[in-house]
Amino acid sequence: MAALEKVYDRALVPASDASFRSPPANIEAEQALLGAILVNNDAFDRVSDFLKPEHFSEELHRRIYEIAGQLIRAGKLATPVTLKTFLGDFDLGGAMTAPQYLARLAAEATTIINAVDYGHAIHDLAVRRELIRIGEEVVNTAYEADVDTAPRAQIEEAERKLYAIAETGRYEGGFHKFSEALTAAVDMAAKAWEREGGLSGVSTGMRDLDRMMGGLQPSDLIIVAGRPGMGKTALATNIAFNVAKAYRGETHDDGRVETVNGGVCGFFSLEMSSEQLATRIIAEQAQVPGYKIRRGDITEGEFHRISGAARDMQSIPFYIDHTGGISIAQLTARARRLKRQRGLDLLVVDYLQLLSGSKNRSDNRVQELTEITTGMKALAKELNVPIIALSQLSRQVEARDDKRPQLSDLRESGSIEQDADVVIFVYREEYYLKNKQPREGTPEFQTWMAEMERAHGKAEVIIGKQRHGPTGTVELAFEGEYTRFSDLATDDHLPAHM
Repeated sequence: MAALEKVYDRALVPASDASFRSPPANIEAEQALLGAILVNNDAFDRVSDFLKPEHFSEELHRRIYEIAGQLIRAGKLATPVTLKTFLGDFDLGGAMTAPQYLARLAAEATTIINAVDYGHAIHDLAVRRELIRIGEEVVNTAYEADVDTAPRAQIEEAERKLYAIAETGRYEGGFHKFSEALTAAVDMAAKAWEREGGLSGVSTGMRDLDRMMGGLQPSDLIIVAGRPGMGKTALATNIAFNVAKAYRGETHDDGRVETVNGGVCGFFSLEMSSEQLATRIIAEQAQVPGYKIRRGDITEGEFHRISGAARDMQSIPFYIDHTGGISIAQLTARARRLKRQRGLDLLVVDYLQLLSGSKNRSDNRVQELTEITTGMKALAKELNVPIIALSQLSRQVEARDDKRPQLSDLRESGSIEQDADVVIFVYREEYYLKNKQPREGTPEFQTWMAEMERAHGKAEVIIGKQRHGPTGTVELAFEGEYTRFSDLATDDHLPAHM
């Protein structure tokens, strides 16, 4: 024991020489906790949910804690007698043997009442050591960076590591009283009652879709899937803009801003540039076809509508990141930063297959996509916001007579269906009918015309999976030239006749 303590004898290190500083550690706290566990194994259950072997500063202490944990989980007794067999001839660097050290720990043990406090102290010091290690890595990488290494990449990697420490090292979890969960549920119901439309989640701006989903629920991963040309990007853009446009915040006495209606929206546009996305939104709001805006082929009246729409959109909390080819780790770091700096109530990712994983390139695409969807769901829970992620569908849809998508059509991985709370398919029959036009003047042409008239301007939003609500189909109106989805005018929603 004397040899072990000698390593940490601070008297041998000049206090003024910062270059010889030792990483923060508390050997006495580690010894006291291990002694408590060896005397009363119940102490292990009090700390095992947050304290891991790697949190101990000494290799011997890590071994003792790990072996004791294995014995206790196996229903066996962990004492100095049962542990000494597994430690073998561990060299303490002095006259004391491992069995003698275990006996000394048990003799000087703290009480089980203090076990949690000692566990927290050990954990916090381990976090500080990890922060020091990351800080050294940041400094060394900055000094030795290659010419083609962007500083932004290093910042995002450092952010990822810092947040990993914050998230994996939490020890405030565990069981909560049911009364606390009841209070949270009643508060949610009260907010839904007070909010416009009576929704528990964020309104999509589309009445029929809200009725089926109850709005976009916090911490939900919502997959919007469809074949190319179905309008999934348009639907996600419409919803995101509706949410941002309806935003209303309330400032509390402590300066904290709480969202009362709508929300702050972040949009990762991995396929389109921010200018293309803005053009889509302006076309929808000003009701001027996007192709006319791009060509400058607009009338004076249309120009005034565009200017008015752009002016109205200046102040809405809608943020776009159009960086292509980013990884799930980079997306997570940027979303956290937006939440911290501007607030965040809805996140949209367009689209899932354009993200890359952070693992080695030897992993196959299925494993990579599993990492992406798992990370996306974890991010939704962490930030407590709904995430809408767009996804492509496999080509097997085109081989069927009925081209309405199914859950089995989700491309590349079953993890998309597994991790998603809600899966929505966008389907427009009009798109497929256009490609099947028969020759004019034939009986088939008349039938085709009737089918086109029935399907024109309509889209089906098929809710294929929903954890906390019904599945089914919602019909929406779709104006292709404005890339705009809206509620379909039906008899029960028409204004009253005079």
